Amino acid sequence: MSPGPGGRRVIRPDALNLYRAATGLLEPVAPALLAHRARKGKEDPARLAERLARADTPRPGGPLVWLHGASVGETLSILPLVERLRAEKPEVTVLVTSGTTTSAALLAKRLPPGAIHQYAPIDAPGAARRFIARWKPDLAVFVESELWPNLLLEAKAAGTRLALVSAKLSDRSFARWSRRPDAARQLLSGFDLILAQDARAQARFEALGGQVAGEADLKFGAAPLPVDEAELSKQRVIFAGKRVLVAASTHPGEDELVLAAYAQMSGDRPHLIIVPRHIERGPAIAEEARWRGLAAGLRSGGTSAGSILVADTLGELGLWYRLADLALICGSLLPDIGGHNPLEAARVSCPFVRGPHVENWRSVYDALAEAGIGGYADDTDLCDDLSGALAAPDRLGDDAARARAYVDARDAEARAGLSRILELVP
Repeated sequence: MSPGPGGRRVIRPDALNLYRAATGLLEPVAPALLAHRARKGKEDPARLAERLARADTPRPGGPLVWLHGASVGETLSILPLVERLRAEKPEVTVLVTSGTTTSAALLAKRLPPGAIHQYAPIDAPGAARRFIARWKPDLAVFVESELWPNLLLEAKAAGTRLALVSAKLSDRSFARWSRRPDAARQLLSGFDLILAQDARAQARFEALGGQVAGEADLKFGAAPLPVDEAELSKQRVIFAGKRVLVAASTHPGEDELVLAAYAQMSGDRPHLIIVPRHIERGPAIAEEARWRGLAAGLRSGGTSAGSILVADTLGELGLWYRLADLALICGSLLPDIGGHNPLEAARVSCPFVRGPHVENWRSVYDALAEAGIGGYADDTDLCDDLSGALAAPDRLGDDAARARAYVDARDAEARAGLSRILELVP
């Protein structure tokens, strides 16, 4: 048992008690584990104190809303809510937490004034207690499947309102929580609002005892990716009269597939822009292209020599999508990555194709496919699939227009869902 709101005792299921005990025993070794991750580039060494909830960033006075997403996709889906909070309730401080260095770098560029970013604390009892005591959130909004027991229990005990939005559970997570129904029921009963990502997710949360208020997918509702209009005009002059193929958000192993397919293209090849998911891989990708006898330049080096540009700069995907005749949404050519967001391309009328592995965006791709939007590129026949798509510019234009209309409508629905969350703000 432990204290609940108002000092009453709360009886926790055995699974939650065991989890708290295990994470409590491991907490003393967390600093060493985090330091090891920092040496491997997986943590920011200058901000490890945030992961232990020992940072000295001051909490502003007044109401505070805490928004949490695990990595890039989830945190970017939060941005429309951040912007509405700042516009409609400027007296409210917005705290955004995430768990990856890439998401932190993007949020540093995208968060509006008045919003604070911190790395999410580890889900251990001491760190969770310190985090909640320091920030005293009036409302906490978790995105997708971020069910961290210690943080949720500490926040609820402190009287924080809780919301779970774009809620989903993978097959593995659903099976795991189904084996611990009492623990799942207690955690989900703590939420004041649950909005499921789709009907399948709603059924899963309700099967675990959650009270789902409806559907709202925050992957929709975002603004178009930003772009520097002067730079866009400049690049349009550079690429005038050329077809442009963009390989967006590539991962190791995918660059090789894209470059091999590109090398096999016959005739007048398009200009290829490779946008790596992690920009530090830029030089290695350019070297891989040169090894294949292809001329490649680095965007970070200010060179565009040859027919391949490696766009190893942060936050310019909106620029490349607006220039593209066709985008290949990567993270989808190899298993165990899960695919990336096709909506960013659709919002700026960029036609796109994707590979076979899109587990993280399955619901979105399925919905697009039902509407006849988006193409498929088989990782084993990539050259022919990309060449075939580029050879039908009229069809690409029609696809882009349908995608834009569909996403505009879904974005409007998602923005309505955001209003439900705003109702919980003090």
